[in-house]
Amino acid sequence: MELGWLLWGTAVLLLLHVLMELSPTVNFALRIGFYCVLCLVCSALAAVACLLVNGGRTVKNMRIIRAVVRTFKYFFGLRFEVKGLENFKVEGPAIIVSNHQSVLDMMGLMEVLPDNCVQVGKKELMYMGSVGLIIYLGGVIFINRKSTSSAKMVMSEVAKTMVAENVKVWVYPEGTRNCTGDLLPFKKGAFHLAIQAQVPVIPVVYSSFTSFYNPKTKLFTSGKIKVEVLPPIETKGLTPDDVTDLTDRCFSTMRETLFRLSGRPS
Repeated sequence: MELGWLLWGTAVLLLLHVLMELSPTVNFALRIGFYCVLCLVCSALAAVACLLVNGGRTVKNMRIIRAVVRTFKYFFGLRFEVKGLENFKVEGPAIIVSNHQSVLDMMGLMEVLPDNCVQVGKKELMYMGSVGLIIYLGGVIFINRKSTSSAKMVMSEVAKTMVAENVKVWVYPEGTRNCTGDLLPFKKGAFHLAIQAQVPVIPVVYSSFTSFYNPKTKLFTSGKIKVEVLPPIETKGLTPDDVTDLTDRCFSTMRETLFRLSGRPS
């Protein structure tokens, strides 16, 4: 009986392997499916560890989450080449902004995430089962993107908390995933926050995923991701009138870096 199950299991695995080799669509679906299952299972296990070690919601849990997620790259054959981590070593709080490409960004985030850093995410993430639980326990700040007034109130509170608790805040200024190999126009919330709190902005840029990951063409293979942490941009002395200029400067610098890391002309 056990031998029969073993033979059936081997046959199924061989069939899946053949289908993955022959069909990009099957390969993409299986890899994404495995990624989702991996996230759910590991989130549940990490949540238990977070509750046992730290007792509840705290940014300290990000150390546990980071250690778990950093193992994911080995399952998918992804390699990270990181430069500029020394730029995170600023005294006091800061706003970190980065480009946002796909569901795989979590792996890139955890590869470079500094200590005492919380993320800003959409409120809908809270309802994603064990994934929602673990990001809640990690101290992620949730905003309602459908309510501008609500989002502004949250960001105002974030500014006070950031300075009082000496934490860094990670924001995706594009506001949504963008797997085109370029940047979407930046929303100004993160830059309002930086100027309000008078803290530096630290840009982080990930090279384009399009050479190994593209949902439109059902491409998902192994690949290398280049990450560069750029020097902090100071905001001391800036006022709300400078928000647009700060946003544009950051966008231009990050876009130029994105093209350079991705090996494409600017």
